[in-house]
Amino acid sequence: MHSIKAFVVACAALFAAPAMAQDNHCDRACLGDLVTQYVDAMMAHDPSALPLAEDAEYTEGGRALPMGEGAWQSLTARGTFRHDYLDTTRQVAAAHVDFFEGETPVLISVALHVDDGEISGIETIVHRATPDSPFQPAVLDQPVRGMDAPVPEGMRQSREDMVDIAYRYAEGLRLGNFIDARVPFAPEAYRVENGVITAGEGCRFTPCDPARQRIMVHPGLIPSVVAVDEENGTVLLWMNFGFTDSYGPGNALVTMEAFKIWGGSIHSINAFFDFLPIGRGRGWPSEDPVPRLY
Repeated sequence: MHSIKAFVVACAALFAAPAMAQDNHCDRACLGDLVTQYVDAMMAHDPSALPLAEDAEYTEGGRALPMGEGAWQSLTARGTFRHDYLDTTRQVAAAHVDFFEGETPVLISVALHVDDGEISGIETIVHRATPDSPFQPAVLDQPVRGMDAPVPEGMRQSREDMVDIAYRYAEGLRLGNFIDARVPFAPEAYRVENGVITAGEGCRFTPCDPARQRIMVHPGLIPSVVAVDEENGTVLLWMNFGFTDSYGPGNALVTMEAFKIWGGSIHSINAFFDFLPIGRGRGWPSEDPVPRLY
Protein backbone atom coordinates (compact mmCIF):
# COMPACT_ATOMS: atom_id res chain seq x y z
CA MET A 1 0.00 0.00 0.00
CA HIS A 2 2.78 2.42 0.95
CA SER A 3 4.64 1.69 -2.29
CA ILE A 4 1.49 2.36 -4.36
CA LYS A 5 0.91 5.64 -2.50
CA ALA A 6 4.52 6.69 -3.07
CA PHE A 7 4.19 5.86 -6.78
CA VAL A 8 1.04 8.02 -7.07
CA VAL A 9 2.74 10.94 -5.29
CA ALA A 10 5.79 10.65 -7.56
CA CYS A 11 3.62 10.62 -10.67
CA ALA A 12 1.69 13.65 -9.43
CA ALA A 13 4.93 15.54 -8.90
CA LEU A 14 6.18 14.54 -12.34
CA PHE A 15 3.07 15.84 -14.08
CA ALA A 16 2.91 18.93 -11.91
CA ALA A 17 6.40 20.08 -12.88
CA PRO A 18 5.54 21.08 -16.46
CA ALA A 19 2.40 22.85 -15.23
CA MET A 20 4.45 24.90 -12.78
CA ALA A 21 6.95 25.75 -15.53
CA GLN A 22 4.07 26.81 -17.74
CA ASP A 23 2.76 29.07 -14.99
CA ASN A 24 6.12 30.92 -14.97
CA HIS A 25 6.23 31.25 -18.76
CA CYS A 26 5.31 34.79 -19.85
CA ASP A 27 2.74 34.90 -22.65
CA ARG A 28 2.20 37.96 -24.87
CA ALA A 29 0.02 39.73 -22.34
CA CYS A 30 2.57 39.11 -19.60
CA LEU A 31 5.49 40.36 -21.71
CA GLY A 32 3.57 43.45 -22.82
CA ASP A 33 2.68 44.20 -19.21
CA LEU A 34 6.37 44.01 -18.27
CA VAL A 35 7.14 46.70 -20.86
CA THR A 36 4.40 48.86 -19.34
CA GLN A 37 5.84 48.27 -15.87
CA TYR A 38 9.29 49.23 -17.16
CA VAL A 39 8.00 52.49 -18.65
CA ASP A 40 6.17 53.33 -15.41
CA ALA A 41 9.24 52.45 -13.32
CA MET A 42 11.47 54.66 -15.48
CA MET A 43 9.12 57.59 -14.97
CA ALA A 44 9.06 56.90 -11.22
CA HIS A 45 12.89 56.61 -11.20
CA ASP A 46 12.39 53.42 -9.22
CA PRO A 47 13.56 50.05 -10.60
CA SER A 48 12.47 48.35 -7.38
CA ALA A 49 8.91 48.55 -8.71
CA LEU A 50 9.85 45.87 -11.28
CA PRO A 51 9.81 42.08 -10.71
CA LEU A 52 13.61 41.88 -10.85
CA ALA A 53 15.61 38.72 -10.34
CA GLU A 54 18.08 38.95 -7.48
CA ASP A 55 21.08 39.24 -9.83
CA ALA A 56 19.37 41.30 -12.57
CA GLU A 57 21.77 43.23 -14.81
CA TYR A 58 21.33 46.58 -16.56
CA THR A 59 23.18 47.89 -19.61
CA GLU A 60 22.89 51.26 -21.32
CA GLY A 61 24.53 51.49 -24.74
CA GLY A 62 26.33 48.21 -24.10
CA ARG A 63 27.86 49.49 -20.85
CA ALA A 64 26.99 47.84 -17.55
CA LEU A 65 25.54 50.23 -14.97
CA PRO A 66 24.06 49.73 -11.51
CA MET A 67 20.30 49.32 -11.71
CA GLY A 68 18.69 52.73 -11.30
CA GLU A 69 21.53 54.80 -12.76
CA GLY A 70 21.87 56.40 -16.20
CA ALA A 71 18.59 57.36 -17.85
CA TRP A 72 16.68 56.12 -14.80
CA GLN A 73 17.65 59.33 -13.00
CA SER A 74 17.09 61.96 -15.69
CA LEU A 75 13.79 61.38 -17.50
CA THR A 76 11.13 64.01 -16.89
CA ALA A 77 8.20 63.02 -19.15
CA ARG A 78 6.79 60.18 -21.19
CA GLY A 79 6.13 60.58 -24.90
CA THR A 80 3.36 58.90 -26.90
CA PHE A 81 5.41 56.54 -29.10
CA ARG A 82 5.77 52.86 -28.34
CA HIS A 83 6.18 49.70 -30.41
CA ASP A 84 6.52 46.34 -28.65
CA TYR A 85 8.34 43.26 -29.96
CA LEU A 86 7.29 40.32 -27.79
CA ASP A 87 9.29 37.11 -28.11
CA THR A 88 7.41 34.40 -26.26
CA THR A 89 9.85 31.71 -27.42
CA ARG A 90 13.00 33.35 -26.07
CA GLN A 91 11.16 35.26 -23.31
CA VAL A 92 12.21 38.75 -24.34
CA ALA A 93 9.95 41.81 -24.01
CA ALA A 94 11.44 44.50 -26.25
CA ALA A 95 10.19 47.93 -27.30
CA HIS A 96 10.97 51.31 -28.81
CA VAL A 97 9.69 54.02 -26.46
CA ASP A 98 10.13 57.80 -26.40
CA PHE A 99 10.63 59.95 -23.32
CA PHE A 100 11.84 63.48 -22.59
CA GLU A 101 14.49 65.14 -20.47
CA GLY A 102 13.06 68.64 -20.27
CA GLU A 103 12.60 69.64 -23.92
CA THR A 104 15.02 67.00 -25.26
CA PRO A 105 13.47 63.87 -26.83
CA VAL A 106 15.01 60.66 -25.49
CA LEU A 107 14.58 57.57 -27.67
CA ILE A 108 15.02 54.33 -25.77
CA SER A 109 15.35 50.83 -27.20
CA VAL A 110 14.81 48.29 -24.46
CA ALA A 111 14.92 44.51 -24.19
CA LEU A 112 13.74 42.92 -20.97
CA HIS A 113 15.18 39.41 -20.57
CA VAL A 114 12.73 37.29 -18.61
CA ASP A 115 13.38 34.10 -16.65
CA ASP A 116 10.63 32.33 -14.69
CA GLY A 117 8.48 35.46 -14.81
CA GLU A 118 11.22 37.72 -13.44
CA ILE A 119 13.38 40.25 -15.29
CA SER A 120 16.93 38.92 -15.26
CA GLY A 121 18.35 41.70 -17.41
CA ILE A 122 17.50 45.08 -18.95
CA GLU A 123 19.34 45.95 -22.17
CA THR A 124 18.98 49.49 -23.52
CA ILE A 125 20.23 51.95 -26.10
CA VAL A 126 19.49 55.55 -25.14
CA HIS A 127 19.62 58.38 -27.70
CA ARG A 128 19.13 62.02 -26.80
CA ALA A 129 17.98 64.08 -29.81
CA THR A 130 19.82 67.26 -28.82
CA PRO A 131 19.53 70.33 -31.09
CA ASP A 132 22.74 69.32 -32.90
CA SER A 133 21.57 65.75 -33.57
CA PRO A 134 21.55 64.89 -37.30
CA PHE A 135 18.03 63.42 -37.02
CA GLN A 136 15.32 65.43 -35.28
CA PRO A 137 12.27 63.24 -34.49
CA ALA A 138 9.35 64.37 -36.63
CA VAL A 139 6.91 61.46 -36.82
CA LEU A 140 6.95 59.91 -33.34
CA ASP A 141 3.49 61.29 -32.71
CA GLN A 142 2.09 58.29 -34.58
CA PRO A 143 2.89 54.57 -34.96
CA VAL A 144 5.19 53.44 -37.74
CA ARG A 145 2.98 52.59 -40.70
CA GLY A 146 2.15 48.87 -40.80
CA MET A 147 4.38 47.88 -37.88
CA ASP A 148 1.55 46.77 -35.60
CA ALA A 149 -0.91 45.71 -38.33
CA PRO A 150 -2.03 42.07 -38.08
CA VAL A 151 -0.21 39.70 -40.41
CA PRO A 152 -2.59 38.79 -43.25
CA GLU A 153 -4.05 35.31 -43.09
CA GLY A 154 -1.74 32.72 -44.59
CA MET A 155 1.20 35.14 -44.81
CA ARG A 156 2.91 34.42 -41.48
CA GLN A 157 6.44 33.04 -41.75
CA SER A 158 8.59 30.81 -39.60
CA ARG A 159 10.99 32.30 -37.10
CA GLU A 160 13.93 31.03 -39.14
CA ASP A 161 12.69 32.62 -42.38
CA MET A 162 11.99 35.95 -40.68
CA VAL A 163 15.47 36.02 -39.16
CA ASP A 164 17.00 35.13 -42.54
CA ILE A 165 15.30 38.10 -44.22
CA ALA A 166 16.33 40.49 -41.44
CA TYR A 167 19.93 39.29 -41.74
CA ARG A 168 19.79 39.88 -45.50
CA TYR A 169 19.07 43.54 -44.72
CA ALA A 170 22.13 43.62 -42.46
CA GLU A 171 24.17 42.06 -45.26
CA GLY A 172 22.92 44.79 -47.61
CA LEU A 173 24.26 47.40 -45.21
CA ARG A 174 27.59 45.59 -45.07
CA LEU A 175 27.84 45.41 -48.88
CA GLY A 176 26.41 48.88 -49.48
CA ASN A 177 23.82 47.35 -51.80
CA PHE A 178 20.44 45.89 -50.89
CA ILE A 179 19.99 44.43 -54.38
CA ASP A 180 23.12 42.25 -54.26
CA ALA A 181 22.05 41.11 -50.79
CA ARG A 182 18.67 40.06 -52.25
CA VAL A 183 16.69 42.04 -49.68
CA PRO A 184 12.99 41.48 -50.46
CA PHE A 185 11.26 44.83 -49.98
CA ALA A 186 7.49 45.01 -50.40
CA PRO A 187 6.24 47.70 -52.84
CA GLU A 188 5.02 49.82 -49.90
CA ALA A 189 8.20 49.32 -47.82
CA TYR A 190 8.54 52.13 -45.30
CA ARG A 191 11.38 53.01 -42.92
CA VAL A 192 11.60 55.38 -39.96
CA GLU A 193 14.93 56.10 -38.22
CA ASN A 194 15.00 58.11 -34.97
CA GLY A 195 11.62 59.56 -35.88
CA VAL A 196 12.54 60.55 -39.46
CA ILE A 197 11.05 58.88 -42.56
CA THR A 198 14.04 57.68 -44.59
CA ALA A 199 12.36 55.34 -47.11
CA GLY A 200 8.90 54.92 -48.56
CA GLU A 201 6.08 57.41 -48.89
CA GLY A 202 6.96 60.77 -47.34
CA CYS A 203 10.71 60.13 -47.07
CA ARG A 204 13.14 63.06 -47.00
CA PHE A 205 15.67 61.39 -49.31
CA THR A 206 15.68 60.49 -53.00
CA PRO A 207 15.05 57.94 -54.24
CA CYS A 208 12.54 56.86 -51.61
CA ASP A 209 12.53 53.25 -52.83
CA PRO A 210 14.80 51.55 -50.26
CA ALA A 211 16.13 49.05 -52.81
CA ARG A 212 17.48 51.88 -54.97
CA GLN A 213 18.96 54.08 -52.27
CA ARG A 214 22.74 54.58 -52.17
CA ILE A 215 24.18 53.11 -48.98
CA MET A 216 27.55 53.58 -47.36
CA VAL A 217 29.56 50.35 -47.20
CA HIS A 218 29.82 49.03 -43.64
CA PRO A 219 32.40 46.22 -43.88
CA GLY A 220 32.66 45.80 -40.11
CA LEU A 221 28.92 45.62 -39.39
CA ILE A 222 27.95 43.17 -36.63
CA PRO A 223 24.29 42.07 -36.32
CA SER A 224 22.56 40.13 -33.54
CA VAL A 225 18.95 39.09 -32.97
CA VAL A 226 17.31 40.70 -29.93
CA ALA A 227 13.74 39.43 -30.31
CA VAL A 228 11.45 37.73 -32.80
CA ASP A 229 7.74 38.41 -32.43
CA GLU A 230 6.41 35.45 -34.38
CA GLU A 231 2.75 36.39 -33.99
CA ASN A 232 3.20 40.04 -35.02
CA GLY A 233 5.74 39.27 -37.75
CA THR A 234 8.58 41.43 -36.41
CA VAL A 235 12.31 40.87 -35.93
CA LEU A 236 14.39 43.21 -33.77
CA LEU A 237 18.11 43.32 -34.57
CA TRP A 238 20.96 44.93 -32.64
CA MET A 239 23.60 46.20 -35.06
CA ASN A 240 26.98 47.87 -34.58
CA PHE A 241 27.78 49.42 -37.98
CA GLY A 242 31.54 49.30 -37.37
CA PHE A 243 34.26 51.66 -38.55
CA THR A 244 33.41 54.03 -41.41
CA ASP A 245 35.08 57.23 -40.11
CA SER A 246 31.74 59.02 -40.50
CA TYR A 247 30.03 58.88 -37.09
CA GLY A 248 32.51 60.93 -35.10
CA PRO A 249 36.06 60.08 -33.95
CA GLY A 250 36.17 56.54 -32.61
CA ASN A 251 32.42 56.07 -32.92
CA ALA A 252 30.07 53.71 -34.71
CA LEU A 253 26.35 53.87 -35.29
CA VAL A 254 24.64 51.32 -33.02
CA THR A 255 20.97 50.54 -33.46
CA MET A 256 18.09 48.36 -32.44
CA GLU A 257 16.16 48.05 -35.69
CA ALA A 258 12.79 46.33 -36.13
CA PHE A 259 11.52 44.73 -39.34
CA LYS A 260 7.90 43.88 -40.14
CA ILE A 261 8.14 40.73 -42.24
CA TRP A 262 5.42 38.66 -43.81
CA GLY A 263 4.72 37.01 -47.15
CA GLY A 264 8.44 36.85 -47.91
CA SER A 265 8.96 40.64 -47.80
CA ILE A 266 9.94 43.51 -45.50
CA HIS A 267 7.00 45.92 -45.15
CA SER A 268 8.04 48.34 -42.39
CA ILE A 269 11.23 49.22 -40.55
CA ASN A 270 11.73 51.22 -37.36
CA ALA A 271 15.14 52.04 -35.91
CA PHE A 272 16.34 53.91 -32.84
CA PHE A 273 20.10 54.48 -33.01
CA ASP A 274 22.89 56.18 -31.13
CA PHE A 275 26.59 56.86 -31.71
CA LEU A 276 28.79 54.74 -29.45
CA PRO A 277 32.45 53.67 -29.28
CA ILE A 278 33.30 51.34 -32.17
CA GLY A 279 34.37 48.54 -29.86
CA ARG A 280 31.19 48.67 -27.78
CA GLY A 281 29.61 45.23 -27.96
CA ARG A 282 26.07 44.25 -27.23
CA GLY A 283 26.92 42.32 -24.09
CA TRP A 284 23.97 39.95 -24.47
CA PRO A 285 24.26 36.67 -26.40
CA SER A 286 21.68 35.89 -29.04
CA GLU A 287 19.96 32.52 -29.17
CA ASP A 288 19.43 33.05 -32.91
CA PRO A 289 23.02 32.81 -34.22
CA VAL A 290 24.45 35.05 -36.91
CA PRO A 291 25.04 33.07 -40.13
CA ARG A 292 28.43 33.09 -41.82
CA LEU A 293 27.72 35.54 -44.64
CA TYR A 294 31.20 35.78 -46.15
